[in-house]
Amino acid sequence: MKNLLSIKPYVLKYKRRYIFGIICLLIVDMLQLIMPKLLGAITDKLKSGTLDKNSLVYSLILIIAISIMILLGRYIWRTYIIGSSRMVEYDLRNDLFSHIQKLSANYFNNHKVGDLMAHATNDVNAIRMAIGQGVTMSIDSAVLTLFSISILLATNVKLAALSLIPLPFLALTTSKFGRLIHKRFTTVQEAFSDLTDNVQENFSGIRVIKSFVQEEPEIQKFTGINKCNMDANIKLVKISSLFFPLIQLIAAISFIIVLGYGGSLVIYGDISLGDFVAFIMYLGNLSWPVMAIGWVINILQRGEASMERVQEILDEKPEIYDRPCARNIKAINGKIEFRNLSFTYPGSNKPALKDINLVIEPGMTLGILGRTGAGKTTLMNLLVRMYNVDNGTILIDGNDINSITLSTLRKNIGYVPQDNFLFSTSIKENIGFAIDNPNMKDIEKCAEFAKVYDNIMDFPEKFETVIGERGTTLSGGQKQRISIARALIKNPSILILDDSLSAVDTKTEEDILMNLKNITSNRTSLIISHRISSIKDADEIIVMDDGCIVEKGTHEELLKLDGLYRNIYDKQLLEEKIESE
Repeated sequence: MKNLLSIKPYVLKYKRRYIFGIICLLIVDMLQLIMPKLLGAITDKLKSGTLDKNSLVYSLILIIAISIMILLGRYIWRTYIIGSSRMVEYDLRNDLFSHIQKLSANYFNNHKVGDLMAHATNDVNAIRMAIGQGVTMSIDSAVLTLFSISILLATNVKLAALSLIPLPFLALTTSKFGRLIHKRFTTVQEAFSDLTDNVQENFSGIRVIKSFVQEEPEIQKFTGINKCNMDANIKLVKISSLFFPLIQLIAAISFIIVLGYGGSLVIYGDISLGDFVAFIMYLGNLSWPVMAIGWVINILQRGEASMERVQEILDEKPEIYDRPCARNIKAINGKIEFRNLSFTYPGSNKPALKDINLVIEPGMTLGILGRTGAGKTTLMNLLVRMYNVDNGTILIDGNDINSITLSTLRKNIGYVPQDNFLFSTSIKENIGFAIDNPNMKDIEKCAEFAKVYDNIMDFPEKFETVIGERGTTLSGGQKQRISIARALIKNPSILILDDSLSAVDTKTEEDILMNLKNITSNRTSLIISHRISSIKDADEIIVMDDGCIVEKGTHEELLKLDGLYRNIYDKQLLEEKIESE
């Protein structure tokens, strides 16, 4: 159970609650051990005829008092032990979520969303069960077993020894089944992860599925994955269904031995009827721990398997982190330098960028053009440190990018990526997402700059309009413009637009670019686009191809070169002419 022990720091945080709960649990167990003796004494007095009315009333009051104390004690220990396990679950889930947030972008390229969701739900629940019900039943079983066996031996050694003969078989059964349960529960959790991932992916891409009329194939695919999940659970159920009856059978054998041999001892007067009744009750107390052992092993093995899966995530180290030399910079002016920058994605053999050398002065607007896969977005991802780069290859205001803290770097960069991800909340909250307590006037101002204000005001709820998941209730152009407003509200020193105007019409594009020009005179702007109309007024334009900068200059200079830029320009002119005709 070494993996489950890694939850120890979380449990120790609530050790006082656990200790108090365990003390109450022990008191309840001691009270439970009094009851058989009390009933045994009453039985002997009844048989001998020495039980008078006052003694009977006193005994009944005592039984009721003990029962009430057991009731209160159980309520308290459940509140403190099970309640503490819920608190541990809360802390663990928070830490897991926070840790996942800190992991680098490349981690999510190799791990499915559904799998991570399963870790944060089913696995954490299984861990909570292990440190709640698992701990409770472990202590309860151990205490009742120890004291019940001691009392049984004190009553009659031979009878006790015979009744305990099945216990070694119990140990063997528990050991064998415990390993099987651990293995099969791990398989169940993995199957559930696959199921969750498939459902999440289908719901996210439901519009694509419908547009390609792929509902039936996806249903068949889900049915197959769902069957794997069902089969894995049935295998676990089969082993659990066999496990518990075997434990109960072992307990029943003990009762048969006691009834057979113990009954003969009463008949021959070797033990009193009261002692025999008490013996049966103590054996009943012992049978619960015997049966609970199976349940405890089941819960602990599930918790162990789940903690192993969760621990793998918690042990994962972010690839992108603040270097020991990293420092906060009060202000960034926006000068960017790329010095002999080359980059290859992890797991790839082909460089995405090759020997990039470029200087972008503060307040300058740089246009970036190139075919798909030329390395444009990669260059921007490296600028915001989504991936690691060698020291000295990217500098901001003369500072190595690796020497600047991530928070400082990213707070000073407004990035509008190709994937305009919006949250399923209000438009106001989406625009103000990047800052704390955003001012409504600033939100409206940024919406006006992004030329989306009029569209928002046409909605019944205006800025309070709640958009669908990923902004599905908005058009592509509206999503892009809201994303631009979200970047502008940060008032960043560096603004990056990665093909962020592709879904708007030419007139709106011109208006947005004009607004950006007016408000970006004091900040560095990098605009990636496939349309030359979006970048032709930039201070400088670079053309990328196969990870290299192949051309550089102003719009007019690049046209004179009669190279790739001119080729793209002529094609786009022809396309526009065909569309107009």
